[in-house]
Amino acid sequence: MKKSLIIILAIFFVFSAFAQNPVAFISAKPESVKMSSERLMKIDRFMNEYVEKGFIPGSVVFVARNGKVVYHKAFGFDDPDKKTPLKKNHIFRIASQTKAIASIAAMMLWEEGKFNLDDPVSKYIPEFKKPTVLKDFNEKDSTYTSEPAKKEITIRQLFTHTSGIGYAGIGSKEMKAIYAKAGVPSGVGNSNDILADKMKILGKLPLMHEPGEKFTYGLNIDVLGYLVEIWSGISLDEYLRKNIFIPLGMNDTYFYLPEEKHSRLTVLHEEKNGKLQKMGMNVEGDPNYPNLKGTYFSGGAGLSSTIEDYGKFLQMVVNGGIYNGKRLLGKKTVELILTNQILPKVSETTQFGLGFQIETPVNDHLSPQSLGSFSWGGMFNTTYWADPKEKLVCLMYTQIWPTINGRIADKFKAMVYQAITE
Repeated sequence: MKKSLIIILAIFFVFSAFAQNPVAFISAKPESVKMSSERLMKIDRFMNEYVEKGFIPGSVVFVARNGKVVYHKAFGFDDPDKKTPLKKNHIFRIASQTKAIASIAAMMLWEEGKFNLDDPVSKYIPEFKKPTVLKDFNEKDSTYTSEPAKKEITIRQLFTHTSGIGYAGIGSKEMKAIYAKAGVPSGVGNSNDILADKMKILGKLPLMHEPGEKFTYGLNIDVLGYLVEIWSGISLDEYLRKNIFIPLGMNDTYFYLPEEKHSRLTVLHEEKNGKLQKMGMNVEGDPNYPNLKGTYFSGGAGLSSTIEDYGKFLQMVVNGGIYNGKRLLGKKTVELILTNQILPKVSETTQFGLGFQIETPVNDHLSPQSLGSFSWGGMFNTTYWADPKEKLVCLMYTQIWPTINGRIADKFKAMVYQAITE
C-alpha cells in the first residue's frame, strides 16, 4: 500500500512538472494540432516552383504548433552548380535575427537588477555622454557638422531603435559614410576587431535625430550587446552560450563555427541581373565569415544558426520564458518584452517591443498574424514569426542577398495560416 502510494505520488509530480515545464520539440502529424497535411502541401509546391524557376537556390522551412513540429523540410540546393542538396541541419547566417537573442540576454540581466530600462547609456559607456545630432553633411569628403542633442540616449531606446543611431553598410548615405570613415562596422563580415573598441567610437559620432524622436533601424543592439558584456563581466559570446544556447539545446548556434561544422555552412548567393550567383567579397568582407576565427561579437548581426535551433529560442518566448524545463525569463518579463514600446508620435505603423516587431491593432491589417505575434528576419533572407495565440512558431530560411523575387516570406506566411483548421 505504501509502495503504491509512492508510485502514484511520483507519477503525479512527473505530470505536474510536464504541465508547468514545456518539453522539447517533438514531431507530430499536423492533424494532431488542428492543421491540415493536405493544405500544408501547398508549401511544397510553392518552394519547389521557386527553386525550379531559379528564384532561390534552396530553402529550409519549419512550422511548429503547440510545441509540436508539424512541418520541417528542405528544398533545392545548397550549391546549385554542384547540385549539392540543401539539408535541414545546414547552418545559415541569421544576421539581424541575432538582435532578438542579444535583447533577451539583456533582459535576463535586467531581471538581475543590472540596469533600468530608462537609464542613460552613458551611465555604463561614458563615450555616449553628451550626444550630438547631425546637422550638415558634405558628400564629397564625408565631413559634417553637428549640434548638441537635447537629451541622452536611454537603454529602452536601444531596444526599440529610437535612439537616433544609424547603420553602417545598409543605413543612410550619411551614416554609412560617417561610420565607414570612423571604422565602425555593420557587424556582418567583420571579424578581427573588438566590440568594445568600436562601440566606444560609435558613442562619439553624431545621431541621425534626437533620441526618442523616431524609429531608425541601426546599430542599437550592437551597443546593447556591449552592455551585456559590461553587466555580465564576460564576452557576449560566452554569455549567450552559457545562459541561452546551452540551456535551450541550441547546439549549432555560434558567432564563429567550430571547424568540424564548417562544411554545414550554407553557400551564400546574390541576385544580379535577375540571376543567382555565388557571392564574392562584397558584404563588407568575406561572405564565409562564420568559418573564420573571429573576435568581433556583433549583437546586431553576428550569429549563424540552424532553423531548428532558432525555433527552440522562439518557442521559449511563446512558452512565457521556459523551454524543456529550463526557465530563462519570468512570465511577466516576457509580457513586457512583447508589449509595444513605440509611441504614436514616434511612428504611425512600426510597432516594436524589447527586441521584436510586434503585431498590434495599428498594423494588424497587414498580415494574418494574431495580435501579440512577434517577428523579424535577417538580411540574407531568413525570416521568422511566432504567434502566441495560435501557438505557432514559423521560420523560413534561404541564403540570398539582397532580395528575393515575389516577397516569398509573405507568401509562406499565408500558406501556414490557411492550413489551420481550428
